[in-house]
Amino acid sequence: MARFFNFFSQEIAIDLGTSNTLIICDGEIVVDEPSIIAIDKQTNAVMAVGKKAMLMHEKTHQKIQTIRPLKDGVIADFDATERMMQGLIEMIPNRKKLFRNMRMIICIPSGITEVEKRAVFDSAEHVGSRETYLIHEPMAAALGIGLDVTEPVGNMIIDIGGGTTEIAVIALAGIVCDQSIRTAGDEFTNDIVNYMRRQHNLLIGERTGEQIKINVGAALHELVNPPEDYAVHGRDLMTGIPKQITVSYSEISHCLDKSISKIEEAILKALESTPPELAADIYRTGLYLTGGGAMLRGLDKRIAQKTKLPVQIAEDPLRAVVRGTGIALKNVERFSFLMSHKNM
Repeated sequence: MARFFNFFSQEIAIDLGTSNTLIICDGEIVVDEPSIIAIDKQTNAVMAVGKKAMLMHEKTHQKIQTIRPLKDGVIADFDATERMMQGLIEMIPNRKKLFRNMRMIICIPSGITEVEKRAVFDSAEHVGSRETYLIHEPMAAALGIGLDVTEPVGNMIIDIGGGTTEIAVIALAGIVCDQSIRTAGDEFTNDIVNYMRRQHNLLIGERTGEQIKINVGAALHELVNPPEDYAVHGRDLMTGIPKQITVSYSEISHCLDKSISKIEEAILKALESTPPELAADIYRTGLYLTGGGAMLRGLDKRIAQKTKLPVQIAEDPLRAVVRGTGIALKNVERFSFLMSHKNM
């Protein structure tokens, strides 16, 4: 009988991120799209979700609006989040549309408030989830990179996403101490956009800022394998005419200095509040970097210099969190104590 009902139900794991949303179904990543939605302002209809909406971002006219509904890792626009989630769930191939009976597990920042948690539960309920679990991002990241979180061994995870940086010391399947700061990938992009305006009198958009970060973003002023200089197109603030300039990685590393320092401070704060026995474990195991921000050139070396501890970048850091969420979904009974749960 249970197998008969399983035929009509669907289990999905969602990493609902500020920048990207990833969905796992049947153990595979089936959706990996930017967290953005485009809406027709006249009819209020959804025009596009994910990559298609990202292509429209900052290129729209008055009748079209693009919304990034998550800010700093939490839901900022409730209605847009629901409609975006619905659109992304509909992208799942071979979706069982017969019954809308879904079991969902969604990962959330560790610094989330009860009100913000409630918003995630409500959004899940509105898109058809009958049973919803929430898991903290650092815990999901630890599972995703293959750590045994139930062991009496301390591990420090640093998950640098789009909206938040989550730093947590994990042992015995719990978060012993954590720091959640709202300085992450989006903040890096803003730093670059502001620097271009200030230093080069060049007005660029968020998408161009993101491209600069990907192509020449760096945490160190001197790299062993430096990327080639990158051509940036924007509008000259003095003349109002479009122009092109080239920027180097060392220039970008200087403008990211302040934000990276904030992350370093948060790491040191988390290490300060770590119990001594776990600190001894971390000295041996080192720090694990996950999330899109982990791919910033030289960031691991910079954190290693600051903390004097070994730093490892997870394999495929962008997908570590969603992989861990998928593992938790497969073993809900085993990991139930890691999650908040709500039956609809």
